[in-house]
Amino acid sequence: MKPYYWESQYGNFGDDLNLWLWDFLLPGFRETHPETLLVGVGTVLNTALLPADGHKLVLGSGYGYGALPDMSDRSQWDVRCVRGPLTAERAGLSADMGIVDPAVMVADMPEFKDLPKIHRKSFVPHWETAIAGIWPAICETVGLHYIDPRGEAKDVIRAIAQSEMVVAESMHGAILADAFRVPWVAVTTSESINSFKWNDWARTVGVSYAPRKVPVSTRAEAMIKGARFWGVDFKDEGAEVAADPNSRVIDGGMLVATREPRQTKLRVAAKQALAMPSTFALWQASRAEPQLSADAVLAERKARLLAVMDGVRRDYF
Repeated sequence: MKPYYWESQYGNFGDDLNLWLWDFLLPGFRETHPETLLVGVGTVLNTALLPADGHKLVLGSGYGYGALPDMSDRSQWDVRCVRGPLTAERAGLSADMGIVDPAVMVADMPEFKDLPKIHRKSFVPHWETAIAGIWPAICETVGLHYIDPRGEAKDVIRAIAQSEMVVAESMHGAILADAFRVPWVAVTTSESINSFKWNDWARTVGVSYAPRKVPVSTRAEAMIKGARFWGVDFKDEGAEVAADPNSRVIDGGMLVATREPRQTKLRVAAKQALAMPSTFALWQASRAEPQLSADAVLAERKARLLAVMDGVRRDYF
């Protein structure tokens, strides 16, 4: 088998963990059934992403974007479980097949066991937020450890596990925090946040998704997200950015500057002043009451997922 995952050109730890998680859950899977694509962690049940031909084994994937594939052809699709009940409902599957996001199993890997706590509170933004914001500087101001979701997946996950509390805009930031029993608070910097996929996972472990709103931190970030920044609406700014030779297209048709202006002390100070609403909102979020799923609920979901893995080993190995 070959693991399938959505690959961002910038890196995104929640997708990149597919590169090694399945070697832990299904040792030897790469040496069996070369015709099968293992469709695992991620919001990848989308006709625009998955190949139309070939055999697919679905283990915990989710829906959230685009058109859902027709998975009724058993010769091409072996759907063992999906991320949550919302994906199951959309796909016409029984609710009990919406077990949990398989990323929760990372916490069972020996290399992540018994890690010392070295960060009091951390912030994990969405990877798009990390591209054009000034969140490292904001985190330094409000006393948060900044975790870049574009970093090497194991380093990102280790930093989450070594935090005492996490503020998460990244869904997998919250999923991994919950898996490591780290209390977390959800935030969002975008009005177009995909709440479907968050709620899909949240319902499996009995938590709620009610993100605290945090404004974008820069004009460039507002352009990428089609947001407002200091009263200016950048919803229709795509054409202007496209005409800028300092810009280029990135995933999903969004645009981001590739060459930053020279960062003088005055420019940096101005940026930090303009980001004060973002700074204050993130500070408030870091002091909000965090949540955590119940130990028994998480353990039951993990046990169900492991039972599915046992079935895959019987049928494929």
